[in-house]
Amino acid sequence: REMERVTQAAEWQRGLAERAQIKRAELVQLVEQVMVEIGQLKEEEVNLQSESERLASEAAMLSQETLLAEMSQVQAALTAAQGQVERQRAILEGNVAALNEVESRLASRCARVEELTREITSLMARVNGQRERLVHLAEQINSVDNLITPAEKELEDLAKRQSALEEEERGQRERLRHMENEHTRSVLELTRCQDELRSLQRQIENELGLVDISISEDINGQPPLPLHPLVSILPVVDDLPEDLEAEIRGLRVQLSQLGTVNPNAPEEYEAVRTRYEFLTGQINDLEQAAADLRRVIAELDQLMEHKFLATFYAVSREFKAYFKRLFNGGDADLVLTDPENISQTGIDIVARPPGKRARTLAMLSGGERALTAVSLIFALLKVRPTPFCTLDEVDAMLDEANVGRFRQVLEELSQQTQFIVITHNRHTVEAARTIYGISMGKDTVSQVISLRLEEAGCQ
Repeated sequence: REMERVTQAAEWQRGLAERAQIKRAELVQLVEQVMVEIGQLKEEEVNLQSESERLASEAAMLSQETLLAEMSQVQAALTAAQGQVERQRAILEGNVAALNEVESRLASRCARVEELTREITSLMARVNGQRERLVHLAEQINSVDNLITPAEKELEDLAKRQSALEEEERGQRERLRHMENEHTRSVLELTRCQDELRSLQRQIENELGLVDISISEDINGQPPLPLHPLVSILPVVDDLPEDLEAEIRGLRVQLSQLGTVNPNAPEEYEAVRTRYEFLTGQINDLEQAAADLRRVIAELDQLMEHKFLATFYAVSREFKAYFKRLFNGGDADLVLTDPENISQTGIDIVARPPGKRARTLAMLSGGERALTAVSLIFALLKVRPTPFCTLDEVDAMLDEANVGRFRQVLEELSQQTQFIVITHNRHTVEAARTIYGISMGKDTVSQVISLRLEEAGCQ
């Protein structure tokens, strides 16, 4: 491609040289014509001088008035001829200068053609060298391929063996996991049985008092002290009678029927019933209030989602406009992280400055992040104006072009919002109507200086 480019440039230079040769021939022919015209004018000048001398000799014999008239005519003709000669001479000088310029350009073009020819020769030599190197590299690639083929085959065998081993390992792991699950279930079943046995033992003690139960060596338990006759010895029963459960239930019913008589039971029942009715009413009221609150919360959620989406889309639209204006191009957008859950969603900023790809705010430079943040603030102020807004060193990382656009937008928004800007940039200071600064006097004491520019302009 480089050789083709150089060849095209050489052909273009040759075309320029040929056109310069044609132009030089035309200029030479024009110079020759001008030289012929100059010779003719010189001959006319000589003829006019001879005619003037002849007329002067004749004027000696004529009257003074006639002499003056003819002399004036001759002088006018001579002046016209001299002016024409001067014009032709100027044209000749211009053509000579143009001819010299064309010759110098032609010489430079010829030198450029020679240089390009030498460059083409050098490129051809480099191309031949690259071709030889390409052949050598192809031979090396073939030799390397011959070495790689058996290695790839061995690698494939090793991969198959590794797959078989991994499959076997997965089977072993599955069996181990199954055995661990079985062990865990056995331990849990043993624990459950021990807990159930202890529960039965506590139930027997609660119902029958202190008893002595024969406990096997496999079950942990604390046997009671042998305090006879307080401790009853229960025999070991291997087979339970069929009607034992029914008999136990009957005894329990009889035991429940036997109890102390409470003479205050009606009053306690009335108090409990009254308390129950009061609490039931309170619970119903609370449930109704909770339902009303849930309904109000649902309505507020819908209203907030509607207002949020309306404000979000308005701010997103203004944010795009201010981003393009402050960056003088590019694009930006506000994206919801969870559009399905508006109450819990977040907002991401996706920005694409001019000449760059779209990226998040964290991937931008310091100046780009500052300008993007300013675009978002201006969008919020445009959608929901506020009486006051304070900006602290916002333009510190902006260049002069960005500061100019920032200042223009700031002046537009200042029609509806009063801005308090802390800055060290003189272009931003020029947009202010009132300036406050800190200065040190001769007594080395800091003092506040204020300047209202409108009043200063009126004075």
